[in-house]
Amino acid sequence: MRSWYLEKGPENDVVISSRVRLARNIKDYPFPVKITAEQSREVIEKVKNALLYNKLFADKGLKFYDMQQLNSIERQTLVEKHLISPEMAEKQAVCGAIISKDEIISVMINEEDHLRIQSLLPGMQINEAKETCMMIDSALEEKIDFAFNDRYGYLTCCPTNIGTGMRASFMLHLPALTISGYIRNVLEACGKLGMAVRGLYGEHSEATGNIFQISNQATLGLTEDDIIAGISNIITQIIEQERNVRNELYKQNPLKTEDRVFRSLGILTNARVISAEESLKLLSDVRLGVSLGIIKNIDIKTLNEVMVIIQPAILQKGVGSALGPDERDVKRAEIIRNKLAGLE
Repeated sequence: MRSWYLEKGPENDVVISSRVRLARNIKDYPFPVKITAEQSREVIEKVKNALLYNKLFADKGLKFYDMQQLNSIERQTLVEKHLISPEMAEKQAVCGAIISKDEIISVMINEEDHLRIQSLLPGMQINEAKETCMMIDSALEEKIDFAFNDRYGYLTCCPTNIGTGMRASFMLHLPALTISGYIRNVLEACGKLGMAVRGLYGEHSEATGNIFQISNQATLGLTEDDIIAGISNIITQIIEQERNVRNELYKQNPLKTEDRVFRSLGILTNARVISAEESLKLLSDVRLGVSLGIIKNIDIKTLNEVMVIIQPAILQKGVGSALGPDERDVKRAEIIRNKLAGLE
């Protein structure tokens, strides 16, 4: 089973990934902000018993990760793969995550809520991600009583999650809208339509490499299907706008566009030292070039893989030892050269 970023998904020239997340809490247990260590361990055991030994998931290769048993690099690796939140990686309390071998399924336990059920898929596959989450949710509800109110729905630590507890989000690559300046209008429109826009690693992170996460904010009073339909409609419009602006930029100034793309590719295939931030910016240009047909021998799937494996913790985990910032920059340049060698 291969990780999501190693697979090709629909509309992958713009949509890097689709994610659905469900927030759930267990009846008669305090929220994680008030829970005791002993109660936290009980919550973990309940979830493990409901999922790890469930025949329904026998082929998923589910594994429990105890955050207290992981070092900082191992925790950060899970963050960089979007399998746990940065907040969970920093928690000192009793918490953990159940993750499938292909990393499509992730269930955070004792983060902000008792449970954060997540499905992450490549490209535009939000309905498939929802179905996976609902399947996990149903399996859990067979064994666990969730905190639920007939009027408000699922009860959550943050009031904005009350209702379905669902967050649907897309990770989008929007270089043309950013270069043209139209991105400001898009972000304003998203805000007015009740969508949250964040950077690569969620809340408070920057849109490095022209990568944006767009998700719904409201859950109360909406069904799961309402949420999926609403955000899918908005994302479809953004995809169309991004593609139109890409084509227009290339049509208006093909030489300038090609120069930008090939300069970035030249640096990536020849650099001996490079930071993660610079890498993502240059990979954004190359990705734009691939989508416009300027670069023909590199595919989006390869660029997705590079984007993930050059992140600081994943890089160090791959090497098998802790590296200083300068050492990471040297190793990162080597990884990129090896991945793109001969492809350009």
